[in-house]
Amino acid sequence: MPRIAQDATVQTVITTFEMTPGTCQDLLDALRAAYAEFISKQPGFIAAGLHVNDAQTRIANYSQWERREDFLAMLRTDEMRARNRKFNDLCKSFEPVMYDVAATFDTK
Repeated sequence: MPRIAQDATVQTVITTFEMTPGTCQDLLDALRAAYAEFISKQPGFIAAGLHVNDAQTRIANYSQWERREDFLAMLRTDEMRARNRKFNDLCKSFEPVMYDVAATFDTK
């Protein structure tokens, strides 16, 4: 499970995918398969979550990695490059962006 905290020493990556409602489920299935079969088994992977908006026109993917280099190494593999080409065919655009946690808030 992802842990969101300012003092976390992990690399956070948020990727947004834009698609039509007609391809949302196909892309979601492809993303689930990528995590189950490949991404979650890569060195440095910690956790991830997939979120779909109510109009099924966007998917937000939140992932955490031990180090920035671990995420970049995963992206550079032949396996992930092939999967990214498939993702690209299923959506209008997608963009992974690395973030640092600036602040967190809760009800406690």
